[in-house]
Amino acid sequence: QVHLVESGGGSVLPGESLRLSCVVSGINFRLYPMYWYRQTPGRERELVADITSDSKTNYVDAVKDRFIISRDNVRPTVFLRMDNLRPDDTAVYYCSSYARGNQFWGRGTQVTVSS
Repeated sequence: QVHLVESGGGSVLPGESLRLSCVVSGINFRLYPMYWYRQTPGRERELVADITSDSKTNYVDAVKDRFIISRDNVRPTVFLRMDNLRPDDTAVYYCSSYARGNQFWGRGTQVTVSS
């Protein structure tokens, strides 16, 4: 079975930082791209960042220069470092993998940015 388990969310003040982690099991992690999505109530899930198997990265414009996605193929874990957080970053953050013709999801971790 494929499992993705996120951690690292929390409540922070605007301008602060968080690092999300997602531990993956059940797939040959190093072969597949990984994704971080986020979702707020009443809105569709939004792709935030992705990283290829050879660590090329892409970001949605709203998080460029503030978020960094990275991966550790040994652990195997994907990370999302989030700096200079803003209230509109508040969401449930999900990691995802598309492997073997299926998209797999974690259960999400809540990030709340509020003064």
